[in-house]
Amino acid sequence: MASAISPFLGGWLIAAGSWRLIFAINLPIAALVIALCWRHVPESHDPDATGRLDLTGGALVTAGLVGLTYGLIEGPASGWASPGVVAALAGGAVLLAGFAAWEHRARHPMLPLGLFTSSQFTATNLVTFVVYGALFLLPIELQQVSGYTALWAGVSLLPLTLIMLVLSARSGALAARIGPRLQMSVGPVLVVVGLALFSRVGAGGSYLTEVLPAVSVLGLGLATTVAPLTATVLAAVPATHAGMASAVNNDVARAAGLIAVAVLPAAAGIAGDAYLHPGTFSAGFHTASLISGGLCVLAGGIAAATIRNPRRPAVMPKTRPTVHCGLDAPPAHAATPSRT
Repeated sequence: MASAISPFLGGWLIAAGSWRLIFAINLPIAALVIALCWRHVPESHDPDATGRLDLTGGALVTAGLVGLTYGLIEGPASGWASPGVVAALAGGAVLLAGFAAWEHRARHPMLPLGLFTSSQFTATNLVTFVVYGALFLLPIELQQVSGYTALWAGVSLLPLTLIMLVLSARSGALAARIGPRLQMSVGPVLVVVGLALFSRVGAGGSYLTEVLPAVSVLGLGLATTVAPLTATVLAAVPATHAGMASAVNNDVARAAGLIAVAVLPAAAGIAGDAYLHPGTFSAGFHTASLISGGLCVLAGGIAAATIRNPRRPAVMPKTRPTVHCGLDAPPAHAATPSRT
């Protein structure tokens, strides 16, 4: 829901003040979460968890992600061959490799690598990585090409929010009944159709005929996919590791968005100040939509090939009804009264 609301909220903040206000959004949310957890969430712990916190693993993964993030953000602007970008990317990769090696031999790792031995867990995270991160160029297209203000560009995505709000819980309930495989295979295909419809968005077009159909179909695809995906990644690990599995899945989604922001524009020919030239940017946006659609086709194929529905309990065979009378026979005839 936060991903669905963010375009509208970001547009409103830009119109009301400055894009820098986006960095303040998490402060009141974090304060509210802390207050609610402190008051209403019961304490819990894993009785099998012993030993100290894995501070070394935490430091390695944090520094590695910082290096990769900095390199991916600076790469398009400074050049991928610039010394700072190369050093950041290489250093981040080395640190993350060191993190994996450390977790493999640590007595009490913060991320047990055994989680990835579950093909269901690994495949679901792979689908997550491919599906996320395809929407970020649309607000720029609406503003720079179609002439929307930042606020109205955000408002135009509200149908996506409403569709996910209405259908996500129902999608999760359906997956609980029939298993997640069908929805995780079909959902990305619906996302593909929505992304393909984005290629019709251009200058002077109508919101009702160009933007709304694309946003609606995309919302339907995400609502179909996300709830079963989240449930599957949690069900693929023991209950004691549910929080860890959720954290991994969220990190994968955020990494996918970051890589999409850094790599997708370059792959679509949108570089430098292309956003200042509506025609150039619009052509690149259409290409980026089709590239994202192709990746979502891949995600649907991965889900169809790897995701398995949980086994249903075996149906007990029908047996002959139990007879509770003394004899399994017709009732006896009434005795003829004897003469006395």
